[in-house]
Amino acid sequence: MFSHIHPDNYQQQLDEKQQSISSTFAQFDLPTFEIYPSPTLNYRQRAEFRVWHEGDDLYYIMFNSETKEKYKVEDFPVASVLINQFMTALLADIKHNDVLRQRLFQVDFLSTLSGEVLISLLYHKQLDEQWIEQAQQLKARLSAIAPVDIIGRARKQKVVLDKDFVMETLTVNGEKFHYQQVENSFTQPNAKVNEEMLLWAQKATKNLGGDLIELYCGNGNFSIALAQNFDRVLGTEISKTSVKSAQINIAANKLDNVDIVRMASEDFSQAMNGERVFRRLEGFDLTSYNYQTVLVDPPRAGLDPDSVELVSRFERIIYISCNPETLRDNLTELVKTHKIEHFALFDQFPYTHHVETGVILSRL
Repeated sequence: MFSHIHPDNYQQQLDEKQQSISSTFAQFDLPTFEIYPSPTLNYRQRAEFRVWHEGDDLYYIMFNSETKEKYKVEDFPVASVLINQFMTALLADIKHNDVLRQRLFQVDFLSTLSGEVLISLLYHKQLDEQWIEQAQQLKARLSAIAPVDIIGRARKQKVVLDKDFVMETLTVNGEKFHYQQVENSFTQPNAKVNEEMLLWAQKATKNLGGDLIELYCGNGNFSIALAQNFDRVLGTEISKTSVKSAQINIAANKLDNVDIVRMASEDFSQAMNGERVFRRLEGFDLTSYNYQTVLVDPPRAGLDPDSVELVSRFERIIYISCNPETLRDNLTELVKTHKIEHFALFDQFPYTHHVETGVILSRL
């Protein structure tokens, strides 16, 4: 199943992505675009597997999304070394433990460059005191490998033994940034490429000044790393969990010029236009911001028409995209008011067709 995931195949697939991007954006006057490759193995900090029970045995499986054929997974070369270590150790430990293995149907792993791991065990049964006791003993045994936390999940039930997050440390231009990453919330899966994305955005905005507005800011991934280049940063994010993490991350990085508010980009657009007043913006004087730069990292659907209109008002636009097709559609509108200054390909997802791109535009 993973025969194509090999360092010998890496450069060819990266070349193919570069050609695909060149073709997709052929209608635009692109600068020579920058390529940021991924480590060729062990680059993903997240992985999830179904668990298959067969008599006394149990093992991880993955499904082919097209054929629905299932594959036994003994190791996973795209996942971090830590995840691979815990994959093996976890199954060996619980294989003969009826309390922990019974009705277990999925295991999710979240790891960090800083050496922490979070394991979520998902069950088709309710979790009781006996499960908690056995899970605590499991955590103690697995902690011999690296710091680890365990979460149990069942229908309408979430059991957190200690904490439901890890603390990641990313190094950008020699400086360390700290991020809380919560189970089941969005984080960039390829941490090394994420560091390259942050460095690229840092360099492109150095000495710009003014204020940065970030839509879809998540846990503050970009806002925190870019805060040093701006007078003030205001981020918006709809997810409660991500906003809470962003607030924690602002404090962890000792920043005093970053604010995060929980609201959709569409609502923020209406607030900026003075069309509606939002209680969540109480205490924020939007007219006091020196709107120079906006950063957007939208979901696969790209920017809606109102958000395209909103970002087109800024002098500079930093657009991080996980979907070349919707990026192309958005750029068709944005190049009417802005020029593409930088274009980058970040290989977040090697050996797949998925491509992450970054574009920086400045007003014509």
